[in-house]
Amino acid sequence: MKRILSLDGGGIRGVFSLEILLHMQGLLRLHYGSPGLVLADHFDFFAGTSTGAIIATCLCWSMQVEEILDLYVKYGETMFQPVPWYRPFKKILISRFDAKPLSEMLQRIFSEDGRGGVPSLLETKRLKKLLLVVVRNHTTGSAWPVTNNPLAKFSNPDRPDCNLKIPLWKLVRASTAAPVYFDPEEIMLGDRPQVFVDGSVTPYNNPALIAALTVVLPCYRVNWTPGPENIRVVSLGTLRFSSGLPKKVGKLWLGYNVSKIPAALIQGIAWEQDYLCRCLGECVYGEALDEEIDDLVGVRLPGDRWFSYVRYNQSYKTEIVEEMLRTDPRLAQLDAVRSIPLLRQIGKAYAQDHVKLEHLI
Repeated sequence: MKRILSLDGGGIRGVFSLEILLHMQGLLRLHYGSPGLVLADHFDFFAGTSTGAIIATCLCWSMQVEEILDLYVKYGETMFQPVPWYRPFKKILISRFDAKPLSEMLQRIFSEDGRGGVPSLLETKRLKKLLLVVVRNHTTGSAWPVTNNPLAKFSNPDRPDCNLKIPLWKLVRASTAAPVYFDPEEIMLGDRPQVFVDGSVTPYNNPALIAALTVVLPCYRVNWTPGPENIRVVSLGTLRFSSGLPKKVGKLWLGYNVSKIPAALIQGIAWEQDYLCRCLGECVYGEALDEEIDDLVGVRLPGDRWFSYVRYNQSYKTEIVEEMLRTDPRLAQLDAVRSIPLLRQIGKAYAQDHVKLEHLI
């Protein structure tokens, strides 16, 4: 069986996903009797968007989950460093946070010398398995699910804009360049500069479906044999908060909608991707999608199943969210670095209750 690990975007809430991954790593180490096992020893393909792109790339780099979690805990506040007061006013209007600390961290990690002196390219052999990073090309207005597959159309070394020549750290940084939060990332493709932003503003903030399509559709040239007995997709979210707007119509003024609607759209599209995975695949495990659909575990639709599917995420209804946000008002935000202890607690409890070895093997 081939195995895909897919990781959603969600800013610092990636800590929730990391606690689940830590539990998964522990289960697999016990099962295989290998205390040094990393998830790159078990999974064949890692896919990530935004914060999920950081985690997926680190895992594909053969890092232990503890190391990645340590990065988030130690450098969370550094990664969300407000722009300096002396920055030109026009620049301040573009983003709230300074991208330099995050860029420097990614440059240091994803380098051939381990110090940032020799940047690794997407073709680097230090990536142990297939990797997919989702970005949005702002220059062309299109979603870019970019892989290190050497057979992919845009991996041809004869192309001046060969994707494999992109510095890996720049690709990951581009996937985290959330509009308003961080500056876009400019990447040279051949002799043309192009501007990239966060993959969460594409249909693939939850990249599970595009990852599955990448391995089964002939155009992507990976060509795994489809079927639930051949491919297992394990997909991790970063908490799902109710996007309900519990305000009276007269109070839904422009400023309120501007702050709420983008998050609601991103969340709605991610939910749809999850729903489609459960319909096109054979759902092994997942929380209820809503009160009518339920979880679709064991439901057989007409036609062949392309893969088997596991979805881990914790959803909260409006009344629970309101109580949580009274305790910790920043919890639902992408930059909720002071909520890291609570996110760890939620993730650890969720993993204990929901993650099972049979979901992984």
